[in-house]
Amino acid sequence: MKDQDRLVDSSSLDLDLSSVCTLGCKWNVELLQVTDSVTLRIMTFNPPKPTDNPTVVFVPGWISRVVGWEPVLKEMTKDFRVIFVETREKISSQVREPAGYGVTEIALDLVEVVKRFDLRSDNYIFFGSSLGATAILHSIQYLDQKPRALALIGTNATFSMSTFAKTFIRFLPPRFYLIARPFIKWYLKTFRLKVKNDDIQFKKYCAALDAADPWKLKKGAIALSTYEIWDLLNDISVPTLLVGASEDNLHDHGIQKRIADALPNGKYLELKTNTFSHSGTIVVCLRNYLKDLGA
Repeated sequence: MKDQDRLVDSSSLDLDLSSVCTLGCKWNVELLQVTDSVTLRIMTFNPPKPTDNPTVVFVPGWISRVVGWEPVLKEMTKDFRVIFVETREKISSQVREPAGYGVTEIALDLVEVVKRFDLRSDNYIFFGSSLGATAILHSIQYLDQKPRALALIGTNATFSMSTFAKTFIRFLPPRFYLIARPFIKWYLKTFRLKVKNDDIQFKKYCAALDAADPWKLKKGAIALSTYEIWDLLNDISVPTLLVGASEDNLHDHGIQKRIADALPNGKYLELKTNTFSHSGTIVVCLRNYLKDLGA
């Protein structure tokens, strides 16, 4: 197999998701072809009993894994149908080059997911984190069926990198990723994360880096380095809950406030740490937000 064809085999469907969802929840795993060259792994969770809640299209962050969302999914799948989308930069995607890994490409994949699951404006919402949250915002302009609401954690407005980081990524051959990975973890621990305040966040990111596809990781980092979302925000009228964490250095809570202020129907919620914003508490906040909207 050529390096440029990043494929996974059918064993990617053989998952036991019982540990990440509520007792009695039924799940399904499938591969969904969203373009001629890209197929995504989709996990669908159905709550133990039918409810009137809207379907949640769940879009996690860059290289984020479903096991890292266990606290959220266990609470969410109690009364929400969840469509968990592993975006194209994930190791689970099947990609035949040429293919892009930027925000626009990921956003258009989400548009295709909404179409394929026949979701309508009155019966679904988007829930996402980090890159997933950014892609959700970017996708709104392309959607015929707009979601009822958005709930976004640690949204990236830009993906700025130092000149050193850009040079390092651009010239590092993917096959040397295993050598570079300890340095990346050291950099996160030393300069970007408050490990003393939120050790769980660091461990979760280390596990995600261990499971990442270095070819997709490199192309994604290069594609994202020039992206900005600011010019789109004024035109997004969908009610949006922006969640920030003041002790999460990777996702500036000040940026979350600025995004909320720029959106016509934005609301900011502070949850202090990354671990707290990625816990069952966020689902309680989501239920309250939808209740306030009359949803």
